[in-house]
Formats: sequence, structure tokens, C-alpha cells
Amino acid sequence: MAYLKGQFIVAMPALNEPNFFQTVTCISEHNSDGAVGIVVNRVHSGIFGKMIFDELKMDYIPEAGNIKIHLGGPVHIGEIFVLHGPPFEWASCFMITPYLAMSNSRDILDAIAMGRGPELYIISLGCAGWGPGQLEAEIMANSWLTCPVYEDIIFDVQVDDRWNETVRKMGIEPFLLSDTAGHA
Repeated sequence: MAYLKGQFIVAMPALNEPNFFQTVTCISEHNSDGAVGIVVNRVHSGIFGKMIFDELKMDYIPEAGNIKIHLGGPVHIGEIFVLHGPPFEWASCFMITPYLAMSNSRDILDAIAMGRGPELYIISLGCAGWGPGQLEAEIMANSWLTCPVYEDIIFDVQVDDRWNETVRKMGIEPFLLSDTAGHA
């Protein structure tokens, strides 16, 4: 199986695990040691930029205080990850595709707080992670569909519509997606 860095994994309807039900996850790294990604269609209901910036004792412009904070996954839930477009000069910038990166250094947060960060970004608490062979086994068990990352899904589509729109971009009507696996 090819590694899935730079791909979305899309939860199948039968995946009822609460952390991943109807999620779209951007895989930022995948190799023989496992996989890491950021769920792009879950937002914390009560956490906004103001709380993050206050906790880190950062100055911020009023607009940045209203930034919605995503729930990136159930791993490292106290850590901040920024999934973003250009520029890519941040201290801990890790390229996912030529147009998308993940960073988690203070410099990108300072820039976002002051309105000087990347134009396109989401800030998330936590990430999703899989051990060696775990994601591959879940895909073989029909828990996930895979497709290329679509930056427009991450940055232009409303959070609640991202699962449906990703499935549609794959050429599938979401209501026709079956819970039943078929293997040839």
C-alpha cells in the first residue's frame, strides 16, 4: 500500500467511533512508523482564538480573538497545530503538499494573532494518530475512503459541509454510500 501523506481519509458511514464519525482527516505524515493527521471538520464549541492567545500571553487583534479552534483529533489534545497555506517560512513548518503545510511554532501563532499570518489556515488542538500498520488495517476493514487533499474543502467549505463535499468530489453521492464492505 502506498503511503497517504497529502491525502484525505474520509470516514465511512459505519465508522461509529465518536472521535471519527463522519470526519475528514488531512494526513500530514504517513510512513512505516504510522500516520498523523488533522481532522478538518470538527470545531470546539467553546474555544476561540482569544483563549489560546490569552493562555500563551500573546497580544492579538480583536478579530483574532474570534478565530474558531478545531478539534484536530484525540491525540496530543493540549498541543496546537496550524494547517495552512503559504507562506511556509515558519520555524516548524512541515510541508504536506506543495500548497499545504502544518506548523506548530510560536512564530506562526504570533503572526496569526496580529493578523499577519497565512491567509488560509485552521488552528486545531490535538491531532489524529495511528501506529505502524494501523491505518492500513482500518482502510482494509472499510473504515476509510482515501482521496487527494482538496485545499478548497479545508479553507472554503463550511465545517459542517466538509464530509459531504469531500465525498461528492470523489464522485459519490453521500446518501448512496453503503455501510457494507465489498472485497474483490
